[in-house]
Amino acid sequence: MLELGHQASAQLDISRVARNHLEKLAAETGDTVHLGILHGTRCLYLDKLPGRRRVEINSRVGELQPLRSTGLGKALILDADEGLLRKLYRCENDNEQRYGVPESKWISRMREHAKCGYTFDKEETEDCIRCVAAPVRDATGNIQAALSVSSAAQYMDDERMQSLAETVLWAAEQISRELGWRGAAALDIRSKK
Repeated sequence: MLELGHQASAQLDISRVARNHLEKLAAETGDTVHLGILHGTRCLYLDKLPGRRRVEINSRVGELQPLRSTGLGKALILDADEGLLRKLYRCENDNEQRYGVPESKWISRMREHAKCGYTFDKEETEDCIRCVAAPVRDATGNIQAALSVSSAAQYMDDERMQSLAETVLWAAEQISRELGWRGAAALDIRSKK
């Protein structure tokens, strides 16, 4: 019971700290913004702010989604080693049929996402819905949550997704700093590569 209480308290803290940043991100982008955490082998949606566009993103607070295909899910496992990534990929049935991405290709994409510090969902979870996501870190540098900006593909072409990555990273970094993270800025690291 104490452990469950501690977990609930940590979730409330992340949600509380993140809320203002999520609101700013939603206002700036006009798109739907999500906050999620790792829940076993799934992503648990903690918060959702609907966008201003005439598009309904089919998600709900409290919903569990796959780690492998959602932007939030992939951002939550950016630090995972290859063994864990393979295990997570295989944890659901009919993975290649449902998601259309062979395991080796997915692992390769995850390595690229990890180098960049953010993830994309290019209609992998829901047709015509795309998103950009980034991890939120705590004082120890561990990923505690992730946030994403989601919209219809018509508003989220590859060029816009790439340009939103910086905005999403910035918001995730601000939340991380409030949670005590003191690591190098992700944007600074990438600009030096």
